[in-house]
Amino acid sequence: MAKRDKKKLPKIKPINNFLMLLIISVFQLVTAFSAAYSYETFESKVLLAAALLILTEWIYLVSFYTILHRRNFELELIAFFLCGTGISTIGSVDANSAFKQYFMILAGILIYIFMVFILGNVDLCMKLRLPVAAGAILLLIVNLVIAKVTNGARNWITIGGITFQPSEFVKIAFIFVGSATLEKIQTSKNIFAFIGFSIACVGSLILIKDFGTALIFFITFLIIAFMNSGDIKTIILAVASAVLGAGIVVKYKSYVTARFAVYRHIWEPEYFNGSGYQQTRTLVGMASGGLLGLGIGNGNTKHVFASTTDLIFGVICEEWGFIFGIILVLTFVAIAASALINSIASRSTFYSIAAVAGAGMLLFQTALNIFGITDVLPLTGVTLPFVSQGGSSMMCCWAVLAFIKASDVRTYNYLGGAKKK
Repeated sequence: MAKRDKKKLPKIKPINNFLMLLIISVFQLVTAFSAAYSYETFESKVLLAAALLILTEWIYLVSFYTILHRRNFELELIAFFLCGTGISTIGSVDANSAFKQYFMILAGILIYIFMVFILGNVDLCMKLRLPVAAGAILLLIVNLVIAKVTNGARNWITIGGITFQPSEFVKIAFIFVGSATLEKIQTSKNIFAFIGFSIACVGSLILIKDFGTALIFFITFLIIAFMNSGDIKTIILAVASAVLGAGIVVKYKSYVTARFAVYRHIWEPEYFNGSGYQQTRTLVGMASGGLLGLGIGNGNTKHVFASTTDLIFGVICEEWGFIFGIILVLTFVAIAASALINSIASRSTFYSIAAVAGAGMLLFQTALNIFGITDVLPLTGVTLPFVSQGGSSMMCCWAVLAFIKASDVRTYNYLGGAKKK
């Protein structure tokens, strides 16, 4: 009887990657058409950007499915869905920006592919941690010296006509260095080396007044510390991080107080049309969108400053509906769940720490963005991963996703020569 019952147990079938990508592609085409028709005249650039993205997605899936015999594309499919949503939303505001966004996504995918291959060699990662740490510190120093102030923070550098945000690339280095340094932690030297690196990163971000990114680094630091092992060394890391955080608050208390004075007061007369303008208009727009939205391109939030960057979630909820907004949030939860599952069976502590830290960084950044524009948390000006307009942010998100991909034991099956048919 027991054997018969066992045989009757249903088998969980793996996801049909091609069917899922087909559904995503149809979704991207439909939303891109809607965005293109939201103008007085049809904007073909929006549709072209979506078509190029779809072509890139299919080339990626077919290539890695046939050449490297990979079968785990869940993370990429989620990222494709988010990127497509971003292109359509951005395209409904500015068709030219949608076209530019595609090339940023393409750059992110190429970085993702490169990093997944690099992360496959743990020994190489251990050797690279010091050069990567040095490069990150150097990049932050250059930022402090030559960056110009933009929207209150000195975190943008322009070289040869190309503008980028150094702190986004340091995020990648921070996870890489932390995970590699603590992969086989045996001495206090490694602990204090990582603490010093963390202080340098967070301290630099405080100096350039990029508090949103500094907070993301701080939370990622705590995640890496927690993932270490739970022994006395982890306690040292946690205490050090608490002291660092307290010192920052004390030293910059007056600035922080002035910066976030509007928090929880956006509806008051002195803030409604001033420093609380973005949040009040976003909340009004989200409420007017209801469950199903007003239709792509039909909202008013898109006319508010930073509608395609900091406020893009508000634009989506107003035009696409609250239900779709919830679905969007759940995709980030799915990424985090995937990282937790993969970390349990990963080949090395390096992969476990990197995956959870990467997922925690993406999830916390998402929370900062959504809760900031809805006044649940102070508005920090961070972007919505994979969705918001921006090249540095997009490339960083794909690179962080590579840490989660590398933790999946299915990713490197081809290295052992065992290719399942």
